[in-house]
Amino acid sequence: MSASSHDRPSYRKARTVADVTRENVRAMRGLENLAVARRTTADRIAEFVAQFCGSITFVWIHAGLFAAWVLWNVLPGLPRFDPYPFTFLTLCVSLEAIFLSAFILISQNYDMRVSERRSELDLQINLLAEQENTKMLQMLERIARKVGVEEDDELELRVLEQATRPETLARQIDDALRQQSGQPPARHARHKEEK
Repeated sequence: MSASSHDRPSYRKARTVADVTRENVRAMRGLENLAVARRTTADRIAEFVAQFCGSITFVWIHAGLFAAWVLWNVLPGLPRFDPYPFTFLTLCVSLEAIFLSAFILISQNYDMRVSERRSELDLQINLLAEQENTKMLQMLERIARKVGVEEDDELELRVLEQATRPETLARQIDDALRQQSGQPPARHARHKEEK
């Protein structure tokens, strides 16, 4: 078996929708595994800390530690190492909050990078699908002309056959949203793009 036939997605040979779904899930898992394999040590540590801190175990450990700390320092007969108002406890909790915030931000940055990668992949797939659909419409129009089929919606078909330009589409969406909120379209940006 050649490398090219081995690398070819097996969903091309799919017989049911379930086969296609299974292959899509397998492909997505492959991308996830690739993203996990590329994590740095800092990303791994931050993810572990963020997951642990987001668990009920973390809450119960802290509740127990804080209760023990306060009881030790308020009950009579025990040596007080941090009397009320528990200044040392406040310092410890503040330092912990600083470090936890940093770990959580590192974890969120990693998640954001993965999400951006997925969005870029999604955009590329959508653009490819749009280009394929445009080409199919053009081919169908040529076939219809060749066999003499009349087109009722020729103007609509012409619009759909035009290649979609992402920057033009983004500007049109922005203009539509601005008009919907009662603002005029951003004409200065359009003039800059046209120049």
